Amino acid sequence: MMNKRNFTSVHEFILMGLTGRQDIQIILFVIFFICYLASLTGNVLIIFISRISPQLHTPMYVFLSNLSFLDISFTSSTVPKMLINFLSAKRGISFVGCFTQLFIHLCLGSTECYLLLAMAYDRYVAICSPLHYTTTMHPALCIKMASGSWIGGLVNSLIHTVLTLRLSFCGPNINHFFCEVPAVLELACTDVSLNKMVIFLCAIFVVMLPCFLILITYGYIISSILKISTSVGRKKAFSTCASHITVVTLFYGTIIFMYIRPRDSHVTNQDKMATLFYSVVTPMLNPFIYTLRNQDVKVALLEITRKKVSG
Repeated sequence: MMNKRNFTSVHEFILMGLTGRQDIQIILFVIFFICYLASLTGNVLIIFISRISPQLHTPMYVFLSNLSFLDISFTSSTVPKMLINFLSAKRGISFVGCFTQLFIHLCLGSTECYLLLAMAYDRYVAICSPLHYTTTMHPALCIKMASGSWIGGLVNSLIHTVLTLRLSFCGPNINHFFCEVPAVLELACTDVSLNKMVIFLCAIFVVMLPCFLILITYGYIISSILKISTSVGRKKAFSTCASHITVVTLFYGTIIFMYIRPRDSHVTNQDKMATLFYSVVTPMLNPFIYTLRNQDVKVALLEITRKKVSG
């Protein structure tokens, strides 16, 4: 702990990036530029298909469009700056820019945790109470669930951002490729025990509780699927959940690794890889998971393609 007379006023942070090796910066730029383009293209395509295909005007695809918008915003909050830094000798980010990035990234990540829970509930109603699906999952409820996800993410992000802003910082070098809370806390000259405690408590409500509820939901879903008499019916019911299960596993797996596990005080390469996976790789994979595993999306895409060719 440093005395107040040793505090320095930080107006700009330096993002150290994924690696200090200059010889692979161009290679990393090409890789992540392709990933970013694939993420943007895939998620925009999902939103486009969901909007113009009448058969996809259902609660499931309302949530999926929200997820795609989240993923576009999620990657855009970090990847463009990371790409610039790959080609730049100076990897600075202003104080305001750093905390804006921190706030947006936290808000979007937290919102996605809640939105995946809303999507699990949608699948639960569709499989466990199919006769009541249209009356239960009415548009007003979908809007409330989606709005609640955004509000929850906003509140969580606001808490962490305000608590981090109250700190004093001793140096500018952030050992990460963007301004993530654990990496920013490493630079604090003041006591961060409150911040760490709040991170843990919020992670329980934002990450673990939704994850636990999703597991319970899928317990009921699997139980209902096993009661279906025909193998064709069981296969069709499971196919409607397979994409969501895959996305949940990828996203929550890395989030839990990053925020729930016991960790050292310093950000490690494993932490960077975990963050890279849930904030860059997973948003890129989500459109492919939903298009390759979802028959409705594939049919809608074929119909749109056929109309474009014939028209």
